[in-house]
Amino acid sequence: MWICPKCERPLAHANQWHDCVKQDLDALFEGRPPELLLAFDQLLVTVADWPEVAVSATSNCVVFLHKKTFLVVRPMKKELDIKFYLAEPKPGFPVIKTAGERTKTAHHVRVRQPEDLTSAVYRLLRSSWEQF
Repeated sequence: MWICPKCERPLAHANQWHDCVKQDLDALFEGRPPELLLAFDQLLVTVADWPEVAVSATSNCVVFLHKKTFLVVRPMKKELDIKFYLAEPKPGFPVIKTAGERTKTAHHVRVRQPEDLTSAVYRLLRSSWEQF
């Protein structure tokens, strides 16, 4: 893992392209419902406890890295868009959308409150962490 000397974000590779901006994590949740921050905090506490996970904020999302980016959380007006990557598509609830990329498939789950972070969601996120 490489740390950008300007924005101090952890990245998978040296000199990797990224949105080189220092962002305060709390600023991403300004004007959002308090339930979103509670849901994100619950997610953060769980996932950041997994081995070798680095977390950083960009101008509009929070990125979680293991060996590569495996999870991106984007606060929206009324919900969190949780995007994670798996080698193969896993359609069906709680996944609302999948999109193929070069070597992996992005999966999206939407969360409005902490109770939406079910064991099924965490199993999918853990699979992403294991693969990437």
